[in-house]
Amino acid sequence: MILQLTQEEKQAVMSEIKRFYLEERGEEVGDIAAIQTFEFIKEKLGPYFYNQALKDSRKVVEEKAAAIEEELFALERRL
Repeated sequence: MILQLTQEEKQAVMSEIKRFYLEERGEEVGDIAAIQTFEFIKEKLGPYFYNQALKDSRKVVEEKAAAIEEELFALERRL
């Protein structure tokens, strides 16, 4: 999965990972461990989140399309 992050976004992710380990596990991790954790999540778990986001998006688009179709039928004139 190709994920493009700005340097600022990448730093924010690393900070969040470090914070998680410290607050939840009482462990201090360095940059390398944070990067490895991020890469694991991105490569192994990211596709699950991505696919779910697509399913959610598809549902919204289908609902919007159905609403537009109903509006178009409402505009039809009787012959």
